[in-house]
Amino acid sequence: MVKSMTGYGRGEAVLHERTITVEVRSVNNRYLDCSIKMPRLYVFAEDAIKTRVQTSISRGKVDVFVSIDSSKADSVSVSVNRPVADGYYAALTELRDAYGLRDDLSVSLLSRFQDVLLVEKAQEDVETVAADICQVLDLALVDFSAMREREGQKLREDILSRAGTIGRLTSFVEEQSPKTVSEYRARLEAKMRDVLQNTQIDESRILTEAAIFADKVAVDEETVRLRSHLSQLQEMLELDVPVGRKLDFLIQEFNREANTIGSKCNDIETSKKVIDIKAEIEKIREQIQNLE
Repeated sequence: MVKSMTGYGRGEAVLHERTITVEVRSVNNRYLDCSIKMPRLYVFAEDAIKTRVQTSISRGKVDVFVSIDSSKADSVSVSVNRPVADGYYAALTELRDAYGLRDDLSVSLLSRFQDVLLVEKAQEDVETVAADICQVLDLALVDFSAMREREGQKLREDILSRAGTIGRLTSFVEEQSPKTVSEYRARLEAKMRDVLQNTQIDESRILTEAAIFADKVAVDEETVRLRSHLSQLQEMLELDVPVGRKLDFLIQEFNREANTIGSKCNDIETSKKVIDIKAEIEKIREQIQNLE
């Protein structure tokens, strides 16, 4: 099933006493452009996140937002900075002895001095944390993919509807083409006879030249190719792989055939139908820009 490049997904879980939330958003982009916004403390997981995104998404401007509440998982250790404590104690003792002060040295007094007590956060297992973030990311990507599939289905239905319209308009052009060629040939023959009425020329030569020029307004080859492109379009939309880029190239071929048909048409009704075909092609092109 084709997917839209636009989508949103969210995942949340509590793993190893950390509450991890991941949001994934994307908009149209020619190539995959992934940016990650997360606390600096966990930037070590960025490469793992990008790798996981690349396995699920091939095109689009993708933003991944990661938030982590690790207050319950934080482990803190407190230790005595002995060199600093010894220095403060020696200095206070020297003051006491030098000035005959009352000896009121105590644990509470020493502990108030800067850097006497060291408070350190326990080292985290970065591989475990990165794996936990990716696990929640997978939840977000499942939600994200489901939304893109829903949007892609809507785009597919719209494109197929417009392709059907192009097919019907092409049928009109095909039905009108023999009449157009016949009328053009008749006008051309009449004009040639008028120009050459006082000139001796073989009658069959006039008919041959008229037929050659008349064939130049025939659009049989172009309509056959246009129908072939319509068939390819339908086949691609049934594939379960990203087809946005291929469809982008295919729609250029649609335009080429439509332009050629338009340049050959010399009757008003067919010209109107060709304009309608071009309008539908343009609308399909706009929708294809949204497909992965």
